[in-house]
Amino acid sequence: MILMRKRFVLPVACFLILVTFTPRIPAHALQQPAEVHAPATSPVTRPRVCTRCIRAHEEFLASDALRGRGSGTHDELLAATYVASQLRQYGIAPAGDNGGYVQQVSIVQDAITAPPQLSISAPDGFQPIRWTSGKEFRAEVLSQTEFSGPLQKIDAGKGRVAVKSGAIALLSGGDAAQVRSAVLTTISAGAAAVLVPLGSKQLLSADADQIPSSPSHVEGTNRGERLGSFNLLQLTSDAMQLLEQMPEGTTLHFMAPSQPKPGWTWNAVGILRGSDSSAHGVILLSAHLDHLGIGTPVNGDDIYNGADDDASGTTAVLELARVLGRGPRPRRTVIFALFGSEETGGLGSTYFREHPPVPLKEIAVNLEFEMIGRRDRSVSGDTLWLTGWERSNLGPELAAHGARLVGDPHPKEDFFARSDNYLLALEGVVAQTISSYGLHSDYHQPSDDLAHLDFKHMDAAIGSLLQPIEWLVNSDFRPKWNPRGQP
Repeated sequence: MILMRKRFVLPVACFLILVTFTPRIPAHALQQPAEVHAPATSPVTRPRVCTRCIRAHEEFLASDALRGRGSGTHDELLAATYVASQLRQYGIAPAGDNGGYVQQVSIVQDAITAPPQLSISAPDGFQPIRWTSGKEFRAEVLSQTEFSGPLQKIDAGKGRVAVKSGAIALLSGGDAAQVRSAVLTTISAGAAAVLVPLGSKQLLSADADQIPSSPSHVEGTNRGERLGSFNLLQLTSDAMQLLEQMPEGTTLHFMAPSQPKPGWTWNAVGILRGSDSSAHGVILLSAHLDHLGIGTPVNGDDIYNGADDDASGTTAVLELARVLGRGPRPRRTVIFALFGSEETGGLGSTYFREHPPVPLKEIAVNLEFEMIGRRDRSVSGDTLWLTGWERSNLGPELAAHGARLVGDPHPKEDFFARSDNYLLALEGVVAQTISSYGLHSDYHQPSDDLAHLDFKHMDAAIGSLLQPIEWLVNSDFRPKWNPRGQP
């Protein structure tokens, strides 16, 4: 998941018999017929998960060999190449660059060249102030290298308040959970930035040093157009006390000297053409394949493997590709998209949105899979949950067709807006995330590794979705946003 979000879980149906399936390339993957086929008949036997495939994907993607699949790194490219090889093996046609599966996305990083500064205007009775990062404050999360706004004071312990759009919010009071919740809700309400006490319990990531200090954007897009776009600064106690004495409305200006640095991120995209051209809409199954890469060591381990976040979601998409790719072809076209650089602002999914294999208006559903590698103890058994359950009729319909899927039990975390689905939802696509993230302490830590995965849960969770997904790709159901549900 992205630092603001993160993350989710899939619905889990009854535990299915586990067998190993040897993949084969169906004839339709070698040659796509031009004529319209009759609707595929329902499968005679129930689809079953390949438990060995699930473990094999995790053992590669979350291995130390991939060094945490850092966003925009060569290790991320290795992960995308692996995904591409699996899609080809499963009979999924390429939908990336130059007849292949991988999309190379040009990005621009605003590389910070000097310590950022925070300037404060001089209200009556005060002198102008200029603070420097590393002394009076630390820039923990940045989406822009320059921003300004009026000061607004918020007591995190008093619940929701009316946040002024474009304000720079100073959060005080409340316990760690209340501060974390206030950060997310304040940013979602349109604040330009949030200021919190330095040294408070970790709010959004396991280690502040793991958050990239230089924001990036897809070349040719707006710099501020990012998933989870926000700015978070941590202040020393002296700086906090001084700002608390200043009147609301005092103007604050942040500036970080920077210069553009070109780079790349990578997606892996495949497509399974439907057999019925009259079927209503394309189904998009997605996850993100990147994580945090190499970072500050914790207990001697500096590889942030991301076994749950989000090798587990990538594994789910690959297993669905294996099942659907073996034939017969589904009625509806299915796109399998594994996005790069979700952790640095949804850059891969931003590019996909701007360069989709089919027009966005033809995409009926986007199901994103995020962090399904462990059970969420707040829901029963291996049940999965869907972000934004109340926003559309998608979740209830999947549940009615056998998915062990419920609403997100962590609404204060605003997970709906913290994964790749959100960028497509903003364009009108009914796009929601399936997850089982139970707010475990290994999130964004080196300890999010293979040893902490629950493979029995993963097998059951993915297995529970096979029949509902097969129903979805062979149906005419096109979900709709509920009133005021679309962001």
